[in-house]
Amino acid sequence: MPSHVDGERLEQRIVEAAAVLPGYGGVTGWAALAWWGGVWFTGHPWSRPGPVAPVVLATPSHAVRSQPGCGFIVSEERLNPADLTVHNELPITTPVRSLAFEMRYAPTDWLAVVALDMAAYDDLVSLDEAGDWAAAHNGWTGIPRMRLALTLADENSWSPPETLMRMHWRRLVDGVRLRCNAAVLDPDGRLIGTPDLIDPATGVVGEYDGAVHLEGEQRLRDVDRAARFRAHGLEPVTRMAGDLRRPAAFADRLLTAYRLAAEIPLRRRRWTLDPGPGWIDTSTVAARRALSEPERERLLRYRAA
Repeated sequence: MPSHVDGERLEQRIVEAAAVLPGYGGVTGWAALAWWGGVWFTGHPWSRPGPVAPVVLATPSHAVRSQPGCGFIVSEERLNPADLTVHNELPITTPVRSLAFEMRYAPTDWLAVVALDMAAYDDLVSLDEAGDWAAAHNGWTGIPRMRLALTLADENSWSPPETLMRMHWRRLVDGVRLRCNAAVLDPDGRLIGTPDLIDPATGVVGEYDGAVHLEGEQRLRDVDRAARFRAHGLEPVTRMAGDLRRPAAFADRLLTAYRLAAEIPLRRRRWTLDPGPGWIDTSTVAARRALSEPERERLLRYRAA
């Protein structure tokens, strides 16, 4: 769970909201995904500071009414019994149904993409599972937004800011096909780095720098990694937390990076995204679910960080 979130307090909020549920219903949306283990689902806004979202209770019963001031609201949408379960003693909707609610009622298309990316991050829901749910619920509120997000999502984004950077990048560079958190290797198979984003066609790599990147050892590691990228013919560009308020600044840096990348001669482009034989893929939900427990501890240790 992100370090700024008090896990016990979050769980208490969810439990207190669930206590008012009638006999048929369950927690859904972001709070359900948090209960299922989604570390990025905290109720805090992803794109800018704002109030914590209320817990959403799914129940067709009229016995409970929304009380935003008490920390919960009620959704009276249809609720199939197959979408309800009990997890860790809490009545709750399944991960895919919980995600579908979050995506369908997301304030923007981009935030619907963030929701799907972050559910995939913890392997709660795959793109195929979300797509199947959307196909089976044609006509529900927000399904067009959910379908659009499915075409933009990626199962290997590691944080909401990375996803938002990818969305902004795609808007600025028409037709770009970005890779998320792909291992970049030198010609001898040694790891150069794993950037948040890379455009394989040009060698432009993108990194998001939040507050944790601004000082200390992390800042030194960031500077060293950028130097390694440039030494191998890659051109790094950084998106800062403050760029959410001034998107033109990132746009200028990105377009400059493309101009510089175009000037790098082929002889200096000493990098590859082809890991060769023996590499264990972790870029999809299916691949991560198939890992053994020792493999998960070794290959997914970035989640603990």
